[in-house]
Amino acid sequence: MKHSYLFLILFSAFFSAQKVKVVDSENGKPIFYARIVLNNQIVYTNEEGFAPVKSDASNFEVSAFGYQKRKVMGFNSLIKLKPTFKNIEEVKIVSVDIKKLFNDVRKNYKKRYYNEPSLYDVVFKEKRSDNDELCFLVITEAKLWSKSNHYNYKDGIRKNYDRMLQMQLNNVKYLKNTKSDSIFSPGNNEFSHEYMGNYFFSFELNRTLNHINSINSKYSGKMISEEGDEQLITFKIQSGTGIELIGDLKYNKSDKVITYFDVHYLQTDYPPIRRKMANGVEYDYQLGDASLTFDFYKKDGMYLPALTRFKGEKYSAFYLGKKHERKFSREIIYNTFEKSNNEGLSQKVDFSKNIWESVPVKEEKEDVILLSAEEQAFIDE
Repeated sequence: MKHSYLFLILFSAFFSAQKVKVVDSENGKPIFYARIVLNNQIVYTNEEGFAPVKSDASNFEVSAFGYQKRKVMGFNSLIKLKPTFKNIEEVKIVSVDIKKLFNDVRKNYKKRYYNEPSLYDVVFKEKRSDNDELCFLVITEAKLWSKSNHYNYKDGIRKNYDRMLQMQLNNVKYLKNTKSDSIFSPGNNEFSHEYMGNYFFSFELNRTLNHINSINSKYSGKMISEEGDEQLITFKIQSGTGIELIGDLKYNKSDKVITYFDVHYLQTDYPPIRRKMANGVEYDYQLGDASLTFDFYKKDGMYLPALTRFKGEKYSAFYLGKKHERKFSREIIYNTFEKSNNEGLSQKVDFSKNIWESVPVKEEKEDVILLSAEEQAFIDE
């Protein structure tokens, strides 16, 4: 019994030494999607504030939107970040012309962000919940190749997706698909030009500017914090299309680069549309709220992607007097980066099909995946 107890202690110590928890220094609450920049790797905290970090890690940077960056010299299982400000009332608000800012970044995008062929080791996660129940989860390690880290509209419209982005599945760590609500199974599952565009910040920047430039639109921007060259800016756009956008961003005024961008599309007041199920039966479909997040970091003078995330909530279908609701998310964490060439990947996913039909290419590497409590419970069911 003593030996079993000792083993449990050693096992627990080993397990806890392989991760850190990032929390708010004021209230102790976990900070999710805090970015940790290690020597040659990027990791993020999950929904409970945990991130996979080896016990011998040292001299690494931890940052999150709305918090002061912190340099950690030696491993610490609990990392506290100070809020940039405590109350919005304390902030001296300065107006920002976001249209001018966005136009300048778009015009100079290829000069300020890395614009050459790139190869990344990534963690790809996708999940869906129907009627508040998780029904699909996939987490895989993959290779991601990008020709320029920039969306090419000609290739997108012509569906030449693999000329700008390619993915190779490596280790599929988790894949579970339970019975979902059939009303959300459309008759056409074709991979779309816009779906591919959501991988790229340049695409979202153009889309946001289109809303700003739409007829009768209204917009505003406010700087709520400034530390060194880094400004925290909030913005609001009332599009002429009837959609409202609210967002936050970090802007480096020296390099003139948006290093973090988070935008929410508030669409629940948009008129419902008619759709068809796979069997041809029609129903009313209501758009929900969507959000996109892009995070960049600077390495050797280059701005590289660290995270892209797309989320949707409150997407609803009304059929025979009953409401059906779906939420979904897709995220990519760019763990490592290396320069590449124009050839791309030898084994790649066919984006015109269900990407999980592709055969994984087994590759041994250190595990950088931590499940949340909800994800673990779903896998264990």
